Amino acid sequence: MNMRKIVSVVFILYVVLHLFAFKSVAEENSGEVEKVVKNSKQNEINVFTGMFDFSDEKQKAGLFGFQHQNDELFIEADHGRFSPITGAFITSKNAFYIYTGVQAEYQFGSLAITPSFAPGYYGAGNGKDLGYPLEFKSEIQMSFDISDSTHLGMSYNHISNASLGTKNPGANSYMFNFLKQF
Repeated sequence: MNMRKIVSVVFILYVVLHLFAFKSVAEENSGEVEKVVKNSKQNEINVFTGMFDFSDEKQKAGLFGFQHQNDELFIEADHGRFSPITGAFITSKNAFYIYTGVQAEYQFGSLAITPSFAPGYYGAGNGKDLGYPLEFKSEIQMSFDISDSTHLGMSYNHISNASLGTKNPGANSYMFNFLKQF
């Protein structure tokens, strides 16, 4: 079995186990989750736009994307609140990235700091070749409450294939975020 098949199988297993792990935690703590969810919003949509690979003058491109976070499937920990995310973006050069992962949220009054990690599938389109279809996105987002259910923020991410491909140029992006809870 070649390396690409092994990585693909590991990625599929990761996604499946990731989804079941959050589902089982939510079911085990359903009483606690119901109490918390009644006092908070259940879903959050993050619509964002920005610049993909801004540090590469030849390859930079505008981007537009969205991300969904289901607040019913969270884990409350001493060091923050963890929940699954799923999203996608497309660039002005038709490159795209579809991902699922996990984010942590740290609230400091009206300021929220949200780091996340999400493996996903990258298609180069007419944009930058990142060297492998499986890429890993590490992101940090800072957002401010405008109202109880609306937030504005800015985020930075780095996408890399962790040297799984023959090349690993990576891409650095920044985005402006509009987050709405419902």
